[in-house]
Amino acid sequence: MAAGQPYGQGARVWIPDCVQVWRVAEITRDYEEGDAVLHLCLEDGSMLAYPIESQLPPLCNPECLSGKDDLVALSYLHEPAVLHSLRVRFLEANAIYTYCGIILVAINPYKPLPIYEEEVIYAYSGREMGDMDPHIFALAEEAYKQMVRFGKNQSLIISGESGAGKTASAKYAMRYFTAVGGCLGDSSMEEKVLASSPVMEAFGNAKTTRNDNSSRFGKYIEIGFSQARVTGATIKTYLLEKSRVTFQARAERNYHIFYQLCASAALSELQGLGLRGAETFHYTCQGRCTAGTDDAADLDSTRHAFSLLGVPEADQLELFSVLAAILHLGDIAIRGRDRHGDGCFVESADEALGQFCTLLGIEEAQVTRWLCHRKLVTAGETYLKPLSRQQALDSRDALAKHMYGQVFKWMVSRVNRALRSPEGHHTSIGILDIYGFEMFEFNSFEQFCINYANEKLQQLFNLHVFKLEQEDYVTEEIPWVFVDFCDNQPCIELIEGRLGILDLLNEECKMPQGSDGSWAQKLYQTHLGSSHFQKPKRPMDAFIVCHFAGKVEYQCSGFVEKNRDTIPEELVGLLRASKSALLAELFLEDGYGAVSLQSRRSSGPWLPGRPSRRSLPSSQRSKKSISSQFRASLNRLMEMLGSTTPHYIRCIKPNDRKLPFVFDSRRVVEQLRACGVLETIRISAAGYPSRWTYQEFFDRYRALVSREELVGADVKQSCSLALGRLLQDPSKYQCGKSKVFFRAGQVAYLEELRYRRLRAACTLLQRHLRGWLARRRFGRVRAAVLCLQRHARGLLARRLTAMLRRSRAAVVLQKTVRMVLARRSYLRTHRAAVTIQAFARGMFARRLYQQMVRHQKAVVIQAAVRGWLARSRYARLRGAVLYLQCCYRRARARRELRRLRAEARSVEHYKQLHKGMEIKVMQLQCRLDEQAQEKQRLAEQLSALNTAHAEEVQRLRAEMQGLREDAARDAQVQQLQERLAELERHSAESRLAQEVEELRQRLAEVEAMKLHLGEERDALIQRTLEQSQDLEEQHQRAARESRGLQQELEEERARYQSLVKEYARLEQGYENLRDEVAFHRQSTFRRSPSSESFLGSESSYLSSMSTAPSRDGSDQQAEGPEERWQPVPEGPQPAGEPLPNGGAGQDPLEQAYLLLLGQLNAVTEELARTREELRRSKASAEHEEKKPLDFLKRRNIAGMLGLGRSPEKAADDDLKHAYDAVQVANKLLASQLQEEKQQHEEEVEGLHLDIRSLKQLSQQQAALIQDLQRHQGQEGLQHHVVRLKEENWELAQKLEKQERTTMKLQKQLRAYAKQIQDFTGPLAQDTAGCDPCSSPPVKRETTGLGQEPAASQAVPPPPGLSQAMLAWRMEDEGRIIKAIITDYRPQSSPGALPELPAFLLFLCLRHADHCRDEPRARSLLDAAINAIKRVMKKHSDDFEVVALWLANTCQLLNCLRQYGRDESCSQGNTARQSAHRLQHLDLQSAGRSLGALAVQLYQQLIRTAEKRLKPMIVSAMLESETIQGLASSYPPGLHRPSAPVAHTLPELLQQLGSFHQVLGRHGLAPAVGHQVLRQLLFLVSGTTLNYLLLRKDACSWSRGIQLRYNISQLEQWLRAQGLQHSGAHEMLEPLVQAAQLLQVKKATEEDAGAICSLCTVLSPQQVVKILRAYTPAAGLEERVSPGFISTVERRLQEQQQEGGPSQLLVDTSHLFPVNLPFVASTVHLDELRIPDTIDLAFLVRL
Repeated sequence: MAAGQPYGQGARVWIPDCVQVWRVAEITRDYEEGDAVLHLCLEDGSMLAYPIESQLPPLCNPECLSGKDDLVALSYLHEPAVLHSLRVRFLEANAIYTYCGIILVAINPYKPLPIYEEEVIYAYSGREMGDMDPHIFALAEEAYKQMVRFGKNQSLIISGESGAGKTASAKYAMRYFTAVGGCLGDSSMEEKVLASSPVMEAFGNAKTTRNDNSSRFGKYIEIGFSQARVTGATIKTYLLEKSRVTFQARAERNYHIFYQLCASAALSELQGLGLRGAETFHYTCQGRCTAGTDDAADLDSTRHAFSLLGVPEADQLELFSVLAAILHLGDIAIRGRDRHGDGCFVESADEALGQFCTLLGIEEAQVTRWLCHRKLVTAGETYLKPLSRQQALDSRDALAKHMYGQVFKWMVSRVNRALRSPEGHHTSIGILDIYGFEMFEFNSFEQFCINYANEKLQQLFNLHVFKLEQEDYVTEEIPWVFVDFCDNQPCIELIEGRLGILDLLNEECKMPQGSDGSWAQKLYQTHLGSSHFQKPKRPMDAFIVCHFAGKVEYQCSGFVEKNRDTIPEELVGLLRASKSALLAELFLEDGYGAVSLQSRRSSGPWLPGRPSRRSLPSSQRSKKSISSQFRASLNRLMEMLGSTTPHYIRCIKPNDRKLPFVFDSRRVVEQLRACGVLETIRISAAGYPSRWTYQEFFDRYRALVSREELVGADVKQSCSLALGRLLQDPSKYQCGKSKVFFRAGQVAYLEELRYRRLRAACTLLQRHLRGWLARRRFGRVRAAVLCLQRHARGLLARRLTAMLRRSRAAVVLQKTVRMVLARRSYLRTHRAAVTIQAFARGMFARRLYQQMVRHQKAVVIQAAVRGWLARSRYARLRGAVLYLQCCYRRARARRELRRLRAEARSVEHYKQLHKGMEIKVMQLQCRLDEQAQEKQRLAEQLSALNTAHAEEVQRLRAEMQGLREDAARDAQVQQLQERLAELERHSAESRLAQEVEELRQRLAEVEAMKLHLGEERDALIQRTLEQSQDLEEQHQRAARESRGLQQELEEERARYQSLVKEYARLEQGYENLRDEVAFHRQSTFRRSPSSESFLGSESSYLSSMSTAPSRDGSDQQAEGPEERWQPVPEGPQPAGEPLPNGGAGQDPLEQAYLLLLGQLNAVTEELARTREELRRSKASAEHEEKKPLDFLKRRNIAGMLGLGRSPEKAADDDLKHAYDAVQVANKLLASQLQEEKQQHEEEVEGLHLDIRSLKQLSQQQAALIQDLQRHQGQEGLQHHVVRLKEENWELAQKLEKQERTTMKLQKQLRAYAKQIQDFTGPLAQDTAGCDPCSSPPVKRETTGLGQEPAASQAVPPPPGLSQAMLAWRMEDEGRIIKAIITDYRPQSSPGALPELPAFLLFLCLRHADHCRDEPRARSLLDAAINAIKRVMKKHSDDFEVVALWLANTCQLLNCLRQYGRDESCSQGNTARQSAHRLQHLDLQSAGRSLGALAVQLYQQLIRTAEKRLKPMIVSAMLESETIQGLASSYPPGLHRPSAPVAHTLPELLQQLGSFHQVLGRHGLAPAVGHQVLRQLLFLVSGTTLNYLLLRKDACSWSRGIQLRYNISQLEQWLRAQGLQHSGAHEMLEPLVQAAQLLQVKKATEEDAGAICSLCTVLSPQQVVKILRAYTPAAGLEERVSPGFISTVERRLQEQQQEGGPSQLLVDTSHLFPVNLPFVASTVHLDELRIPDTIDLAFLVRL
């Protein structure tokens, strides 16, 4: 079919049909220009000659474009194509949403669909509009994104007929905005916005014949945003249908709130309202409609929504009272006085009247009077006019409508008050839910206003569509041709223009005798000549308006009265005076009270005695009519929508019977014409409706591009050349900047060409393939014949051979059988004899054994009795001895304590402690001098190295010069070669021949020399490059170390300032102690009560300075500060063992002294750590220390140490030169390193000798013990030896601890004295008037400052027996948590265990268990849990940190189980591990807390990993093309991003691999790691499957192949990591089945059975969704038929088990329950190594 002949044979067209509107027919004969008929074949096979009148029938689109998600993408844009696409999507794919340009067409399915869950909301969040299937969430996301991106207000305009789903669409849009936007400030704002829907529906919705929940008013919901978060909302309403309050048509109901109150009449709070069944009230029983909903439950929802909106319960009950009063008002019986109806009355006993007045708090007499009479006021006279019964009923109904209207306004105002944000909003998104175009048999004032509003909206829509179309052409630089569209401005002018319909109506309402008939006559006289106004043929008061959607005939009856909206002013006055506060509030602002319907008439009795005459109250003149109010509000709405970016949603009602998925083409076409969808299609079709990017066009039609048209990588030029050849008419297409624009029908023509090209290629492939298959079959047949012949001949030969073998075998078998029978008889006899002998010998042996057992038991009983008697005697003697020892030791301890007190009171004792401090300062000065000399020596070495390097460079330069000379020599050689050639060519004499030979030899020598020199040159160049690289690396390293030293200097300055402050505080404490000593020296040694109190206060003051607790002076409570640090043996101590520090009664001065020493310890620890760090960096920073040494040479060392400074400049100089002083000290300390190393080696040799002697001694003791056990067997002596060994060990431990403590105190005192000398030296020297430089040198010692505290090194376990615990105090809890958890960095401790913090915490818990201090252990655990939570809150997005603390939490939990009381967990412990079990504490509750923390950390780990994986999943699994060549097989018009995908599958696998490595690096149990991978792969599978279900164009055969390949890559990665048995593979099974479902055949019943047996994990909804969304390859596959889908769905539902999966989308937020298995640790606690980078120097390793 050529491009110019689209109506050729085989083409399909649409022809009109009276039932289906349009039907398909195929052309059977080519159409020629001038033919009168078109020969067609219908779908049923009948032939038709279609007459051609004015134009040809519209063409059908290609099959590949059928069911497109955007109607504008169709090649042929017209009404039948739109209708067909909507039908196919709605019936076959069950897709209710379809794009039509900027319009979202939503068809009501009349069935709940699982496409609005929270997972769907987050699936559409952040996506572009074309990336997913059409959905209201996609349109809402587009509006939200434009608002955030451009900061401009947006609006969603939802329109459609009643029952089309407008209210539901508005609710889904609100739900999306509140879910995605969240709330800012007020966390309940989201609930309030959503709670406004049930309230508005209860008061504004009612059941109609078309819709069970029809909105009888228009509303505009403006949702405010600030910083992309919801801050509030505002609701504006339009044209409430108040007539429904008093009248309902057949099968319709009043507003929902009335039925909800009647259904809940039995509630206690509603008992006083007089409510009963809805069928008993006049206002609710007219429709005679049965309830289809649970009204009582709906009232609960309404009341709950009121509560969320802040309406108190009292206001709710008062509101319900007003509503109940309206119902009772309708039941008031008004009777006529006579047949003529001149008057009426209400019986005083009327129950409804009494209930009405009681509820509203008004008088019955007044209500009765003004229901039946009206007051006419003239100039100075007042008349009381009786009303007829009908007039009274109209007045009653008008009052009811007015009351409900005021209630509705009050309700809307309360909702707005609750939703209003105090801080306002920056941007907003409005949702307009307004009535669609209405055209009934009887159309009145309400339909006129509704259609007037739709005319205005349609005008706004046309202008917006036209503007977007123009912008697209201008952007692509396409020549713009004005597209004519239907402008409805004349119709709008007819309605609202000067002397228009509304003006004439308002003018008629102002007339005293105005009526509908006179208004109709005015319309005929004024507008009969307008093209949009017509008069009906029938003689009646009616008129016809030609709207954009069609002609509508309006009946004039009731227009005037409805426009006036008069209400009885007297009754309104009674309501204003009501005792009800709510009622007074409702009518407070109602200042336009109206008169009765007949108040303008003058008939009636004259009360004052004057004749009656007409009068028009002033309120009636000032009141605005309904049409004026509606026009003003509509204009404001248009202005508001004009200032926003509109987004249109057109709701379509598929049928009038409310049947699910039933498509009535007639009804749908009527709504499409009325809602402007076809107008959009017409505007798009007038230009270039089909628009493709160049890349999409090239990928789709690559088969049509020739080789000559492929111009490199320029896709645009290639497409232009191909289009010029394929479409010869340039007017059929236009090439823009980034897109190709096609006229209608051109894409279909290109698809036909592509189909033909692919079909020809397939035919060629089939021909070659069939030939190859035939040749291969012949070869197989020939080979089979030869094989059969060979095997037949072999078979005959084997048969002969088998017969010969059988004959030989028979002889051999006979011989063997006879031999076996004889041997069997012999063996049977032999076994019987042996058995008899064995039984006899066993009987005699058992008798002897029983006799020996009885004798042995008697001996054991005797030994046990004698042993018990001996042990009892020994225990009594041992107790007495221990008691004597305790008494003696206590007496000695008391004497020692008294001696220490006397010694502590002496000032001489302090002087002895501070002796020698002055000498240390001089030692430091001497060491500084030596360090300066060392630096000078290093500088000389560096200078020598520089000189050597310069000489080497000079030598290299000389060699380079030699190389240049060699190059000149090479040139000379070249000349000689030329001369030699010339000589050889021109001379043949022998003399020249000899010369040539000599030249050749010389040339060879020169070549060899040249080669040698070239090698030397390359070596020199390589060496030069290496030296330059080394120098560059040294320079960079020096720069890095310089920056590190600079940072350390800043840190040292900060530490020094803190030390200065600490020194001031300690100095004050020292002065206090000195005063105390002076006070005690003056007083007696005997304490008085006053001195007791003074010492107590001084002790409390010192306790505030130290971390150790204070003690009083009593003998029972005296305890030294080091008592807590004594090693505690495993078992209970003997009763007579003395206290560690020499008894009770310690002096308070000694306490204060020890406390001061403890404070000095804390101060000097920081200096020790700093020195250690600087000494470590010394070796790598020697080349940078030349500058500090030069600085020391230029400055006085004494001044640098603070010995020559004045007191005023001391603080500034200390801060400036602190770091330099520390460096000098480090250099002095480093000078002793070699001497200490030699001394250490000597000590190691001595220790080796001691170890050998101890081993020999131990062997001798063991031999002695064995000898004693072997000869004596006395258990008492053995116990005595063991006890003596334990006591010796305890004493050795105590002695070692006291020695360490003494050394530490000595170093602290020396450092303290040095600091005092530094600060007091300058002051003393200034007073003496001497020069600090003249002080003599001090002899250097090898001890003192050269020693480092043991805590700065790694804490090794002590030799011998270890208790595997860390001794700590309660006040150290914060420091432990800070060091182990808060400041812990695994990178700073390379080589350490990943679970080191857990083991350290457990060592501290063991100490608390040994001390039986359960509160301390629980406090430590609680603090650790809280600290981990704080760390997680700070690093919640760091996967590695979360994994670290999850592993440590699990390890600590496992330690509590492994070393706890649970025998099942400690069965695998070694003997050493069993010795470390907890003995006293029961930490089961703490274990539960740790388990809960581990679960929280696991969930946080999953959330952190999900944040990184979610953006990668879809692009890596579905969008990245890991298999090349599949892009051209995608369906046409697929929305693919032109930019490359954000993430690929290797990146996803790399991310998963990094997660797995982190889990393994931190020592997490493999079972927990498998659960993490299982959860992450569930996320990958669920997210990919959800995207597949939500994208119709993603469901294709090529996408299935791509997806299956990606899944195989994931499976291969699992196998490579050894995770194939971890359970993670099962998480991919739904995705595997979905990929297989896309690839299997889908045509026959067998295929349906195969699909049902294949898809065992997918739910039936998911399988059906994929089948309906499946997009076949154009020309290669057929669309899946609806019958096949129904068959699969039926079979799946039959085989689905009870409680099987029924959801459509996978809940990706679901977390599988985590199982934390117990894994016993193989680490021995006593072998645990603690790195020195962890600041735990304040703990003692036991």
